[in-house]
Amino acid sequence: MTTFALIGAGPGLGLATARRFGAAGHSVALIARNTEKLASLTAELAGDGIEARGFAADVLDIESLDAALYGSARALGPIEILQYSPVPRADFMKPVLDTSADDLDAPLAFSVKRPVTAVNAVLPGMRELGRGTLLFVNGSSAVRPNPNVAGTSIAFAAESAYARMLHDTLAPANIHVAQLIVPGAIRPDAEHSSPDALARRLYDIHREREGFRHYSEPLPD
Repeated sequence: MTTFALIGAGPGLGLATARRFGAAGHSVALIARNTEKLASLTAELAGDGIEARGFAADVLDIESLDAALYGSARALGPIEILQYSPVPRADFMKPVLDTSADDLDAPLAFSVKRPVTAVNAVLPGMRELGRGTLLFVNGSSAVRPNPNVAGTSIAFAAESAYARMLHDTLAPANIHVAQLIVPGAIRPDAEHSSPDALARRLYDIHREREGFRHYSEPLPD
């Protein structure tokens, strides 16, 4: 059995995606800061017959993220699929003219340095398996810069560039890298951007292995 590792586990998209990949036969590693939340999510998945474990880590803490990813592989089996979708902090989203150089340190660590950390942790195992999938989930500011949320716009654009380079470089190794852009809010009643709809889309991206950038729905004009 191989593992689906989710960085940014939560009760919405995270739980829905974990449930979808778990139902397909993967063990599930949930990575987030809050241990109580992790316990609740793993219990819910266990009720569905899915093997899942929680691993506490702060995305901004490189040592705890590394430990969570290596611990996931040891406990559950090699990581075949990694999803990077933590929710950015509100203080990353200042208007551009209110954003200083120092204000970019945390967003860039969150959306660029830690994805690099995570990929470097799981890539050897994927190479050994001979397959793998890296999934990045971003908002619309990754492709359409928004001056009202400068930190995430800059950091998401850099994350997109990194993920695209990975897509091109790792394809010959049978490691598929893809980005899913969710233009608006994730809502239970949204046709294409509900947690369950996005989970199905992410699983299809993993299974079909076609193209780099995908949209849950068209960007609004």
